[in-house]
Amino acid sequence: MFGIENYLGFIIAAIILNLTPGTDTMYILTRSVSQGKNAGLVSVAGIMSGCIVHVLCAAFGLSLILSSSAFVFMLVKWAGALYLIYLGIKTLLEKNRAFEISHSEYTVRNLAKTYRQGVLTNILNPKVGLFFLSFLPQFINPDHVNGPIPFLILGGTFLVTGTIWCLFLSLTAALMTNTLRNNKIAGILLQKLSGMIFIGFGLKLGFDND
Repeated sequence: MFGIENYLGFIIAAIILNLTPGTDTMYILTRSVSQGKNAGLVSVAGIMSGCIVHVLCAAFGLSLILSSSAFVFMLVKWAGALYLIYLGIKTLLEKNRAFEISHSEYTVRNLAKTYRQGVLTNILNPKVGLFFLSFLPQFINPDHVNGPIPFLILGGTFLVTGTIWCLFLSLTAALMTNTLRNNKIAGILLQKLSGMIFIGFGLKLGFDND
């Protein structure tokens, strides 16, 4: 169908890859743990929106720029790394303890900010774009390619499996931390831990030569 081969194998591979933790997973978990269910769900929406951009770029060939230009790749890579480090430092320096903020304070403006951060966290990671560009063609017959359609179908499948897994992570993390909402010490520790995780992933992204 549309040149797609071994679709079932792709679904299995997509599920396995989605279970592998990375920057996106940690962003969703930290938001879910520190800010609750609504922020967690919005962070999932942000990450998946970024993935949609990468899928579209891969489908229409725009990601070839990243794979062919070392300069552009490094530029996007360091932009993403610096953004993660910025988020980490900002989280570490925040005066408000995440667990002390009531759910009523999570206005549309707060959630929109969480959404934007999720989108940028994903889009500014060039490895996500290169992943789609290198992974999707393995399940497409080059002799029967029907334009961008097979890439969009495979990318959409990956997004569906990824969204299901991320929603499970977010809801589980938020549920497990509900009993800690009034624990000031736990709030401080988890806020600092979240900040250090963001900084760590930013440094890893920036200095990773793979």
